[in-house]
Amino acid sequence: MADWVDWVDWVAILEWSGSLCGLMGALLLATHTLLSRYGWVAFLVANIAMVGFALGIGRNGLLVQQLGFTATSLLGIYREGITLPFRSARN
Repeated sequence: MADWVDWVDWVAILEWSGSLCGLMGALLLATHTLLSRYGWVAFLVANIAMVGFALGIGRNGLLVQQLGFTATSLLGIYREGITLPFRSARN
């Protein structure tokens, strides 16, 4: 592997990206604008990062919490009607 992989602190990257995406999701939902619905996507990204963080530090309680939050984020995305960009449209 490349030398940079050895010195990158992946746990810290997951922690901070999860925290910042979670804050962005909360801000988007709180603004009640046309972009608010994408707060659920930001929450999903945060949940995925925090699942990796929980695994990286070996904290099962945080892992269970983030898996539950992932389910609520997916429900929010579904209820908002947000579709994946690579999903084919059906007629």
